Amino acid sequence: MSSQKFYVITFDIPDNKRRTKLGNILLGFGERVQRSVFECVLSESQFMALRQQMDKWVKPEEDSVRYYNLGAQSVADVEVQGSGKPTSVPTVYVV
Repeated sequence: MSSQKFYVITFDIPDNKRRTKLGNILLGFGERVQRSVFECVLSESQFMALRQQMDKWVKPEEDSVRYYNLGAQSVADVEVQGSGKPTSVPTVYVV
């Protein structure tokens, strides 16, 4: 089984259609914690799949997307002040 890492992904997209599309893609991989900030716990293959989908929509000359790889243990170190819960590590059951 591949190890999972904790990513914080942020974006600044001026186009409403692309911003909505990127937000929906990210919702398929993680949790929205602010309007343009997502937390994701991903394996390397999941991260690569996410990047492939995002790359189809991002226009580098107009947009800014940042991928912060915080490592395998960082999700346990998240502190939240105010509303919201820390992102949880998904539980996987093998049958």
